[in-house]
Amino acid sequence: MGETSAEPDKNGFQASAWHFAALIAGNAALALGPWLVRLADTGPISAAFWRLLLPIPIIALLAWRGRAPGPMDVRLALLVVMAGVFFALDLASWHIGIEQTRLGNSVLFGNSGSVILMIWGLIALRRAPSWREAAGVVAALVGAAILLGRSLEISTTSFVGDLLCLFAGVCYAFYLLPAQRARAVLGQWSVLLLVCIAASPLLLGMAVFAGEPIWPGTKGWTPVLLLALSSQIIGQGLLVYSLRNFPPLIIGMALLTQPALAATVGWLVFEEVLVPLDIVGMALVAAALMLAKSAPPPRLASVRSD
Repeated sequence: MGETSAEPDKNGFQASAWHFAALIAGNAALALGPWLVRLADTGPISAAFWRLLLPIPIIALLAWRGRAPGPMDVRLALLVVMAGVFFALDLASWHIGIEQTRLGNSVLFGNSGSVILMIWGLIALRRAPSWREAAGVVAALVGAAILLGRSLEISTTSFVGDLLCLFAGVCYAFYLLPAQRARAVLGQWSVLLLVCIAASPLLLGMAVFAGEPIWPGTKGWTPVLLLALSSQIIGQGLLVYSLRNFPPLIIGMALLTQPALAATVGWLVFEEVLVPLDIVGMALVAAALMLAKSAPPPRLASVRSD
């Protein structure tokens, strides 16, 4: 009897360790996305097009192997199309912003959908925020003001890049609202497949309209392929595997590895030096993201999966 009870404990510990490793690795894979966007020698919107188009066969296989989706009706189809439109706007704006601002800023502002969804939930319920929610909103506003001010000191281009990444965070929040409703019926991978199919032609049209180069140039396909696999397959897959096993506070803390890793890459590769005021602003926005993640419902899980 003693040996029987000991074995499940050991297995449970090992499973939790693997889930935690997957949670960290998934966030790390997503954090490298902005670096790969800069490495790709297509246009930024074209890189977003390829990152959604190339993984479609693998996502289709994962959707087929997953749980059987519920029936598709007009309402679900409209939800998926709406999610695809906002996801396309999110990626287009985010990728352009990544090219213009610091990597740490791009990840922080790109993940601002967490705070936006928390505010949206408060407005929908018409209730006052709790202390945690209020602290998150204040920290986000103060931290964003500091980072925007620092970017404006560097250049107007960096400031515009921050604004584009903030707009991407807004679009990501409005992508999640219809996507989460569709996921309840169709499943995670099926919705991601349909969103990629809906969003990729929109991104291609935007890239052509912007006059961007579509095909990779002298750097070849490697950065684009790595971007597609790390963002849509590895990062997404590891988060799907791990997120349901952790409370919101742990998820929020793990999310903070994304801006930390992105800022480190920006410093080592692109010489994006942070001064103490930058660190204060990033810490405030990061704290707001963690508070938004750990706040009680209503809210939607909004770790970036792109």
